[in-house]
Order: sequence, then structure tokens, then C-alpha cells
Amino acid sequence: MKSSAILGRAIAYGAILTVGIAVVGSIVGYLVDGVPGLISGLIGAGLTALFMALTAGSVVIASRATNGDSSSTLFFGIVLGAWLLKFIAFIAILVVLQGQPFLNAYVFFFSVLAAVIGSLVVDVLAFVRARESYVPGVQLPGEDISTSN
Repeated sequence: MKSSAILGRAIAYGAILTVGIAVVGSIVGYLVDGVPGLISGLIGAGLTALFMALTAGSVVIASRATNGDSSSTLFFGIVLGAWLLKFIAFIAILVVLQGQPFLNAYVFFFSVLAAVIGSLVVDVLAFVRARESYVPGVQLPGEDISTSN
């Protein structure tokens, strides 16, 4: 399985996670605090989608910039730079949203917490369920030779 297939699986699982957080977070948020709770759950789900897309995008950009050499220093520099950008953007979003009347801080916190834990689980599941050969050029049983590295 190519690394792009693993990334595609992570994106698909991430989309499911985002929808799940949007649905559960907005329903629980609405039950807890009405419309501000609903908005808080939806903002948390939106951040999930944004940051997972930035992660996937950074890996794609880094892969293209290094011609698929994931052991390149440039690859890790691009991915680390994107991580730093996400961290700064997250802090900026928290500062902007702090004290807003349309936001319930507790619902927002728990939806973001669910997003962080969920995205870690998504990445692990996508990687663990991938059938990746330890030896390059070896075809795994049931694998089409055109899809191998």
C-alpha cells in the first residue's frame, strides 16, 4: 500500500470523526447551553476538519517537494513547519474566541479534546490497518503489483 493510500484512509476516517464531533458536540452542546453550546460544538468540529486537512496537506506538499523521499530533511521541515503553523493558528483562534458570548467554553473544550484524541486514534488506525511491506519490492498476498511501492 502506498503512503498516499494510508493518507487517504486517514482523511476518510478524519471526515467521519469530524461529522461525529459535529453531530454529538452540537446535540450535547444544545442540550447543555442552547444555541451557544450548539455553536461551540460546531466550531470544535470545524477546527477538527481544518487541522486534519492541514496535516494531510503538509504531508502531500512535503512528499511532492521531496519527490516521495519521506526520509529527507526537507520533508520533516515542511511537516514540522505546518505543525508550528497549526499551533500558532490554534492559539490565535483561542485568543479571538475567548470571552465571546456565542461560545460555551466547556462545550468547546470538550469538543476540541474529543477532536485531539480522535485524530490520534484516526492516524493510528489508518497506519495499523495499512498493509505495508517491511521489505521494498515484495508483493503481499492479495495485493495488486501496480499499487505496491
